[in-house]
Amino acid sequence: MSSADEKPARSFTVCREDEPLPPHLRGAVAAIGNFDGVHRGHRVLVQAVRESAAEGGRPAVILTFEPHPRAYFAPHLPLFRLTGPGAKEVVFRHLGLDGLVVRRFDAELAGTGARDFVRRLLRDDLGLSGVVIGHDFHFGRGREGNPALLAELCREEGILCRVIPPFALPAEADPVSSSAIRAALAGGAVERANALLGYRWFVQGAVRHGDKRGRTLGYPTANIALSDCDLAHGIYAVRARLPGGRIVTGVASYGRRPTFDDGAPLLEVNLFDFAGDLYGQVLDVEFVAFIRGEERFASAEALIARMDVDAAEARAHLAEDRTPSMLEGGR
Repeated sequence: MSSADEKPARSFTVCREDEPLPPHLRGAVAAIGNFDGVHRGHRVLVQAVRESAAEGGRPAVILTFEPHPRAYFAPHLPLFRLTGPGAKEVVFRHLGLDGLVVRRFDAELAGTGARDFVRRLLRDDLGLSGVVIGHDFHFGRGREGNPALLAELCREEGILCRVIPPFALPAEADPVSSSAIRAALAGGAVERANALLGYRWFVQGAVRHGDKRGRTLGYPTANIALSDCDLAHGIYAVRARLPGGRIVTGVASYGRRPTFDDGAPLLEVNLFDFAGDLYGQVLDVEFVAFIRGEERFASAEALIARMDVDAAEARAHLAEDRTPSMLEGGR
């Protein structure tokens, strides 16, 4: 990966939902938030937490919550998450941090008042020495807490609090946001989404058995079902990380296969220069460029002819793209 904010490899500890905090992370400075996408605005918080931690000789960590609060409060509504828990771990491992702390978002936490949020979670559970938050951070029962209140409560507990203003790309007025990235992906604007993220957007999923139709067409695919994904249906240039860490380029279709069955949306990845059995294994697939929208073809022969063109276009995009990747350096 070629990225200005990537730091040399260091020990990185993940403390998941019900695990006690390891002693070496107590006294840390934590950036707090949901961090969906871990986009360039979030990375400003990451830089700030590294700086604040270094000044006091403290560990630098991320504090986030699972499930996503919106999924907890409205589980019946679809939620297009840019980065699930596993993908967040992949990204944060690249960013020069000492750890990722995940706490369960449940009825108890949802009903915790702002003052108890600081005392019970930040002070007693985690023993934080400092926190870094975004300008729009809210917390506590009914979102009663805002940055000003958090700063006040932290001051009472001897915890430093740093509030980071919104971040926008040069020459742009609107701040970088997860919502803007979701909108870009829904419109097929992968390059735009990647520019806002600061790296190529990627998904993770287990390879499942399909109808094996790709083999008969000369384009065998690794098929992955994506949950609540609003990515535009179409053809994409992609790179995939195999379970052993090898990176393979390819071309992928995401959609309903209108030429054949118009079924449930599925990601079908044709990997260039690869032969092997991937069933049941987890792939990380990053999106480099949008090639075209999904189409219905009059015959399998017409589809194959277009797939040949798609593959050639994908190879051209892959050869030219220089966007940083989060898939380098192991899982």
